[in-house]
Amino acid sequence: MKLDPLSLRLFVSVVEEGTIAAAATREHIAAAAVSKRLSELEDQLNTQLLTRSNKGIVVTAAGVALLDLARGVLNDLDNIVSQMHDFSSGTRGSVRVLANISAITQFMPAALKSFLAKHPQVQVNLQEKVSSAVIRGVAENIADIGIFTQVPYGDNLEVHRFRTDELVLIVPADHPLSNRSSVSFAETLDFEFVGLHVGSSLNFQMVKAASELGRLLKLRIQVTSYDAQCLMVEAGLGIGLLPKISVETYDALAIKAVGLDEPWAHRQLDICVRSYDSLSVAAKLLFDHFQSNK
Repeated sequence: MKLDPLSLRLFVSVVEEGTIAAAATREHIAAAAVSKRLSELEDQLNTQLLTRSNKGIVVTAAGVALLDLARGVLNDLDNIVSQMHDFSSGTRGSVRVLANISAITQFMPAALKSFLAKHPQVQVNLQEKVSSAVIRGVAENIADIGIFTQVPYGDNLEVHRFRTDELVLIVPADHPLSNRSSVSFAETLDFEFVGLHVGSSLNFQMVKAASELGRLLKLRIQVTSYDAQCLMVEAGLGIGLLPKISVETYDALAIKAVGLDEPWAHRQLDICVRSYDSLSVAAKLLFDHFQSNK
């Protein structure tokens, strides 16, 4: 047995208004049509729901029970419509984002905070990946949006500029280079480094730059986060390269930031999608937010 939501809505209106005529006016339907719907509903349920009189209607015990049930069902149906409208307008939905550690530590907290303040019912699933994995994840539809730094990408992605950052050298407070305002990368290669994990674009750039100088990069320790990197540097286990903005997070540590006098210390971060036109409305809103808040 399938109940018609319209019949339930008319039944609730009749009870709330007290007469069929008033309910018909409220629902913009003929009184005879309302009466017919109520009779069909009673026949379908094989139960008398209303007692009709010249003074109006009286709700039976069965009618009172149905009233509560019908209101719940109708509220659920209205909620379905509302939520589906939210999805179509982008105010509700889920967006998958992959980003490298540089983007996450420098730019994502503020960008996501302001976005979610505007769209609190959009769920953003953010995962940290190395830049090469970010590109691969977007290309393979593991993520909707990817943010990465200076790695090759194919023509199967739409790539736009996202932000720029600047790399600096971090050293222990008592290190021989700590009093310098800036150094060349060549000057750092006499010391051991605390680097990020294999596959990170920063490590790739460091190895490449050392190779172009005919030198070897002395990687003593490799870690998976800037927190661990800074703690290792503070402990005197090596020096490291870190985005300048990220260093500000670790002011409490006994480390110093020294400018890196190299063109490649100024980096471009990019944002990619498979196809902007094929993104969900929520994903388009997030992408546009990233692009408009530079």
